[in-house]
Amino acid sequence: MQIHWMTLFLDFPAEQFEAGVDYWSKVTGTHRSEPRGGQDEFATLLPAQGHPYLRVQRLGSGPARTHLDLHIDAAARAEAVAQAVRLGAHHEFAGGEHDVFTSPGGLPFCLVPWEGAEAESQVPPPNQMIGLATRARLDQLAIDIPPALWDSESTFWAALTGWELFHLGDSEFARLRVPAELPAKLLLQRLDDEAPAVTAHLDFAAPRPAGVARAHATLGAQVGPANDEWTVMTDPLGRVYCVTGRPL
Repeated sequence: MQIHWMTLFLDFPAEQFEAGVDYWSKVTGTHRSEPRGGQDEFATLLPAQGHPYLRVQRLGSGPARTHLDLHIDAAARAEAVAQAVRLGAHHEFAGGEHDVFTSPGGLPFCLVPWEGAEAESQVPPPNQMIGLATRARLDQLAIDIPPALWDSESTFWAALTGWELFHLGDSEFARLRVPAELPAKLLLQRLDDEAPAVTAHLDFAAPRPAGVARAHATLGAQVGPANDEWTVMTDPLGRVYCVTGRPL
């Protein structure tokens, strides 16, 4: 399965949708597209330059979550669906053009049609918030995996994408070697404690993460634990994410 583009998806309960989209539009330097979907439940966060890779959804039920869309050739849909199921994914729903799955550990993801290089190929530049002297990029999905699910889940994502999995020393982290032309990285984190399912959170890359964290705090985010590599943040509605000291 060849993956041509990726989309990071922020899913909000209905009562959080407007405030959540407003916050994430500000911290990513984007603006909301016209709504789409049968109940106007979907929108894209559009960058000033480049092609979008961040979308939002108003949920009919359930808590806030983050999921991933993988964009593939429409002609490869049947083969890709069969591959995902063969590797252990649960095929939850087949829409008009997209397929909804959960990974073996329970993380939602979708296979969607690639819209072509003219619409999905140009990675946006880092954004700079007004009044902030440094730039940042929302560029990573961190997949949080309970210890008992680590082997099966990490193997699944490497096999599904076809990307090399490499461990970061003796740490709890591993990466998939995502092609450079795609807009987001995939980090796998082995959690310390058991949990019922795999979840995910988003990461910003920033040369000066402390400054970015302070700027986000002026918009209502809470600054949490920090070290030399990352700062844990919570948005105004309770969604956890990180600002990390990585090059742009």
